[in-house]
Amino acid sequence: MQQEQIRELRQQIDAAIAAHDWVGARGALLRLWQDHASGGLAPYVLRQAGALPTSGPLTPCRVAILRSFTVEPMVMPLRAGALLGGIDAQVRLGDLNSFAQEILDPASWLYTWSPDAIFLAAQTRDIVPGLWDGFADYSEEQVRSLVSQTIAQFEQLVRALRSRSDAPLIIHNLQLPPPALGILDAQRAEGQSAAVGQINAALARLAHATANVYLLDYDGLIARHGAKHWEDLSKWHTMRLPIAGEHLVHLATAWGAYLHPITGRVCKCLVCDLDNTLWGGVIGEDGMDGIALATSGPGAPFWNLQRTILDLHRRGIILAIASKNNPADAREALEKHPGMLLKTEHFAALRANWDDKVTSLRGIAADLNIGVDALAFIDDNPAERDWVRRELPEVTVLELPPDPALFAQTVRAAGVFQRLRLTDEDRERGRMYAEQRTRQELSSSAASLEDFYRSLQMQVEIFPIDVSSAPRAAQLTQKTNQFNLTTRRYSEQELLRLSADPMVHLYAIKVQDRLGDSGLTGVAITRDAADACEIDTLLLSCRIIGRTIETAFLSEIAQQARTRGCTRLIGWFIPTKKNAPASEFYAAHHFTRTRQDGAAVLWELDLRTPPIHRPEWITLKNHCT
Repeated sequence: MQQEQIRELRQQIDAAIAAHDWVGARGALLRLWQDHASGGLAPYVLRQAGALPTSGPLTPCRVAILRSFTVEPMVMPLRAGALLGGIDAQVRLGDLNSFAQEILDPASWLYTWSPDAIFLAAQTRDIVPGLWDGFADYSEEQVRSLVSQTIAQFEQLVRALRSRSDAPLIIHNLQLPPPALGILDAQRAEGQSAAVGQINAALARLAHATANVYLLDYDGLIARHGAKHWEDLSKWHTMRLPIAGEHLVHLATAWGAYLHPITGRVCKCLVCDLDNTLWGGVIGEDGMDGIALATSGPGAPFWNLQRTILDLHRRGIILAIASKNNPADAREALEKHPGMLLKTEHFAALRANWDDKVTSLRGIAADLNIGVDALAFIDDNPAERDWVRRELPEVTVLELPPDPALFAQTVRAAGVFQRLRLTDEDRERGRMYAEQRTRQELSSSAASLEDFYRSLQMQVEIFPIDVSSAPRAAQLTQKTNQFNLTTRRYSEQELLRLSADPMVHLYAIKVQDRLGDSGLTGVAITRDAADACEIDTLLLSCRIIGRTIETAFLSEIAQQARTRGCTRLIGWFIPTKKNAPASEFYAAHHFTRTRQDGAAVLWELDLRTPPIHRPEWITLKNHCT
C-alpha cells in the first residue's frame, strides 16, 4: 500500500513538472516527503525540488557535522528536507572520531570554513566507552571519575569552540546503554543509567549557560522511535553505522529542525481554518452541538490538534483564524463549546467571513503588521491550500493529510515553528497581540491620533543590553524586518562581545501602557568615532510601530551621543523588500542625506541644532545615563 502511494505521488509530481504546474508539483512533493520520507527517496526529492522555481531566494546554511560514527547516509535526507523548507544546506563532515582535534586546533577546517551551524554527534560508546562496555567491572568511585572526566571534556570542547566561532553548536546528548547489571541497575544510585543521566543533565546545564549552544535529545529520539530496533549491529561492525536504515531519516529530520530557527526560516503566526480543521463538521450546518470536538471518539483528533496549537501559542506563535463562516457562529463555538481549548482570546486576528482565504490572509498580515511570509496556514481542504499556494507563494502552507488523526503530528513536525530559546516576551506574545487588537479598536474610535496616544499612557524604559537581555535582543535582530534600518543580524554572543567595547553602546527598550506590558521590543547599537556617533542598528518590533515610540527612542540616542561630546549622529538606511515602513524615518526627523552607496543612503543629523522633541504623551525612563 505504501509503495503504491509513493508511486502515485511520484507520477503526480512528474506530470505536474512536465505541465509546468509548479504549485501542484510542490504540494505533491511536500506530501511525498511528509508521509514517506526516507534515504531512498531523498535523491528524487532533491532532484525534483531543485527543478522547481522558488517563491523567493533559498537561504544558504553551511552545516558542519563533527561525529564519532558514520553519518554519510543522513546527509541527503537532511538536504532534501531543508530544501523543501527553503534552506540550501551545504554539508561538510568532520573526519571519523576526530571531533576533539577539529575543535581544539585553531587552524582546523572547522574555523576556516565558517559554518552557520555545527553539530557534535558523539556516541556514548565512543566518548565514554567505560559506561557502555564493561561497566560491571568498575567500582562506584571509578564510575564517578568517568562521569566527571566526560563532563569536563565536553566543557573543554565547548569553551574552545566558543573562543573561535560564534556559530550555533548543537550537541547530541548520550544514549542510554543496555544495562550491564540488568534490573539491578535501576536500584543503584551509581548505576549505568544514572551515570549517563548525570552527564546528560550536565550537558543541559552547559547548553543553558553558554550562548548559542543547544542540546539535541538523541536519547529521547531513539526512545520515540523504538530503542529495540534503532540499531543495526551488523552495519555498526562493518561500516561504523549504528543506525538501522529505516531510522536514518529520523536523525536527519532532527538535525533539520534546528536549521529553521538558525536561518530565520520560521513563521510568526499560524492561521487556522475552522470547519473540519479545528473541529469536525461544519458549524453553520451542524450547529454547535453537532460539531465533533472531545478528548475521545470522533472529536479526539481535533482536540489533539487544538492542544498542539495551544502549545505553539505558549511557545510564542501568534494565532489567527481565516474561515468562511458566519462570524457569530464561529465566536459562539470558540467561546461556549465545552470541548474547546482555543478561545477567542488566544487569537490575535479573527477573520470569519465569506472572503476568499487569500484576501483573509492578506488582511490578517495587515492587522498584525507583519509580512505575509511570516504566516503559516492550515486548512483541511486541498483546494483552499492549492489556491493560497498559487496566489500567496510566500505563505507557508502546511500539507494536512486526509486523516484528521495525523493533523496534530503534522503541525508539531513543522520546522517553521521551532525555536531555540524561549524568552519572557515569547511566553507573553499571544496576550500582547490581543492587547494590540484592543489598541487598534481604540485608535479607530479616538477623536485624533494625539488623543489616542495620550489615552494609552505609554511608558518607555531604555536600558543597556546585558547577559539577561541579550537573548531577546539577539532574537529581535534576527527576526525584525519591517522597522529595521539596516537589518544587521547579531547572535547573543556577538552582542555580549560588542558590549565590552567602550566605543559601542547597546540599548534596549521596554514598553508598557494601560492595556499591558509589551516587553523588550526595541534595540539600538551605536558606535562612536571621533566627533560622530553612528547608528549601526535601530529596530522596533512590529507590535509597537506607529505609536511615536521610535521618536522617543531616537531622541534619547541623540541626547546620549551629545552628552558624550559627539557633534554628528549618522546612520545608514539599507533598504530590503520588507523594511519600507522605516524608509522615511531619518528624513522625518530632520536628518540630511549625505551619501548614497547603491540603494543604501547615509543620513546625518547635526547634534548642535535643537534636540529631537520627545512626544509629550510618552513617559520615559533612561537607565543608560
